[in-house]
Amino acid sequence: MSIIEDRTPLPMADHVRGKRSAVTCQFKCANACVGPECNSSSNPHFRDIASAALSRRAMLGLGAAAAFSATVAALGGSSAPVSSPVAAGSGGAGAAFAKPKALGPLAFEPIAPVARTVDAFTVPTGYRWEPMIRWGDPLFAKTPTFDFSAQTPEAQAQQFGYNCDYLDIIADTNRRTGVLVCNHEYVNPNIMFAPTTDAAELQRRGEIYKMAQGFTVVEIERSRSDVRWSYVVGGRRNRRLTVESAFAMTGPAAGSDLLKTAADNTGRKVKGTLGNCAGGTTPWGTVLSGEENFNGYFAWAADTPAQKRYQSSATTTTSTGWSSYDARFDAHDPDYVNEPNRFGWIVEIDPQDPKSTPRKHTAMGRMKHEGANVIVAEDGHVVAYMGDDERNDYLYKFVSKGTFDPRPGNGARKKNMSLLEEGDLFVARFSGNSPAGQITGTGALPADGLFDGLGEWVALTRNGESAVPGMSIDEVLIYTRLAADAVGATKMDRPEDVEPNPATGKVYVALTNNSQRGSASALDEANPVTGNRYGHVIELTETSGQTGTTFGWSILLLCGDPATFGNAYFAGFPADLVSPISCPDNLAFDSAGNLWISTDGAPSTIGYNDGLFLVPLEGAERGRVQQFLAVPRDAETCGPVIHDQEGLVFVAVQHPGEDGAVGAQTSLFPDYGSSAPGDVPNAPRPSVVQVSKI
Repeated sequence: MSIIEDRTPLPMADHVRGKRSAVTCQFKCANACVGPECNSSSNPHFRDIASAALSRRAMLGLGAAAAFSATVAALGGSSAPVSSPVAAGSGGAGAAFAKPKALGPLAFEPIAPVARTVDAFTVPTGYRWEPMIRWGDPLFAKTPTFDFSAQTPEAQAQQFGYNCDYLDIIADTNRRTGVLVCNHEYVNPNIMFAPTTDAAELQRRGEIYKMAQGFTVVEIERSRSDVRWSYVVGGRRNRRLTVESAFAMTGPAAGSDLLKTAADNTGRKVKGTLGNCAGGTTPWGTVLSGEENFNGYFAWAADTPAQKRYQSSATTTTSTGWSSYDARFDAHDPDYVNEPNRFGWIVEIDPQDPKSTPRKHTAMGRMKHEGANVIVAEDGHVVAYMGDDERNDYLYKFVSKGTFDPRPGNGARKKNMSLLEEGDLFVARFSGNSPAGQITGTGALPADGLFDGLGEWVALTRNGESAVPGMSIDEVLIYTRLAADAVGATKMDRPEDVEPNPATGKVYVALTNNSQRGSASALDEANPVTGNRYGHVIELTETSGQTGTTFGWSILLLCGDPATFGNAYFAGFPADLVSPISCPDNLAFDSAGNLWISTDGAPSTIGYNDGLFLVPLEGAERGRVQQFLAVPRDAETCGPVIHDQEGLVFVAVQHPGEDGAVGAQTSLFPDYGSSAPGDVPNAPRPSVVQVSKI
């Protein structure tokens, strides 16, 4: 039974401050903060690990691993534009929102912060917004019309999914057609359905939840006279991938005994994808997605160190209810004890070929991936940066074995599509250059005026082999967190999106927050704030080339509202001239190399709705945070796409009104009472929004 549907109190209700975190904790990350800390390592130095000669079985808690593995192996229509109740922001509210120097074609007057109780999508003066595609919108010619009160699994499988997150708008060479690609991370049962305790109805809803997650690929088009896009019902490339779709495993761990189940004795074929959060688009035109909070979909035994490192405590139920009727989601079952190991990967899909089989790349490691973003290095190898989105987990880098072929044509593209199947995996170790006594936990800068230092990328795999003593290659890749623990990686404040700047090659790391910093994890110069509620952004420079193993780093932003957090830091820019910002999540860049940040958690930390912010990185405006838009009540800003040369910005609006309930909704986004065909006026719908100049 879904915890929300029978209205049992939420486990995080007494542990959070703010308007919606308990609901997010339940459905998005399975109350990760309630249980014991997943990362209980003390992160000893690598030389200490080597000298200790760790026992593989002791570390992984596998016991008779070989015998167990042998046993498992033997088992066999476009939405109409809608105007926001607040269509333009109220910028110009004093010096803090004075119009900054124009920065490229998307010059705007920053909006004032929007109070967390406001149910409006807010944009600057001179801009307009409209939903591009919404939960339940049809994808195919024969797709049933969305009926909020009578949804079915069959209909949802042909409609735009729920809780859109990573987003890209990929134009064809003619610039008039293209595809929209979007992840669907999780569902919010409390605002999708009225409460019930009927077992058959809960199972039916569970099947809808399976169909509401995964991916959507949908064709888009525009006229010669308008830069704005609309989506195409029945487009040739339209596609849904769900929890029931077929995926293939690639890389060194594919076929491992640790990936085999009763339903797949090869360890190479996986049904479905889960927890798809951020992602990235590759230079060869495929889309990557990180499987993040996959653990929350399984009932777990959590009786070995390896299992506990991904799910800190045992569970017998899940919010989707799947484990009660679908054996593969019950990891207590010996036939499916390895099923969780088949999730937590980077997934690659080809949006141009609706018949292609998406792949999960084991060479890139298994963790709670926020996403992966690829850049072509100086020597032609491709480098992917990744964050493991849990408090006190790590930052990773993958370097391909092969090199990128820039030539046009399908031959080169086919070669490039194999680049993420083989390569070396690294984890980051940070060191600061200030005395420990100057890192006070308050956010006060050390004597040299910067939180900065050096770092190294420590190898977990090399040339297809394990670089971690005592662990095999498949163990390193399947239990990547344990491998990173062993080499002394630096615990970070929830590393989420990690993006290389295409204009400079510098890498930016969004660290959303960490309430346990200073208690469960020690302070350090890269994570310098005790109980870090507001998060920070690190700027990283590879000092030995993009594929090298050394880097320099500094903190670009210590987030927060300067009015209440006096040590908020904005790359040295005057704090009284910035927009307040909290909980950085997803990152993007415009054509001039400016950083754009979307947030997740501002309402519960600084009291404002989440939004999208511009941050210049060069010159006199460096560090000047400027708010471009705000999403509605209870919503999170996801998947920013910045097409500034066309005057377009796109965001995915996730879980609007998540703190409400059917019959008592707290948001009516995006239809706001409209009775136009296809609208659902009295319920919130996660949507992709297109913002354009008027």
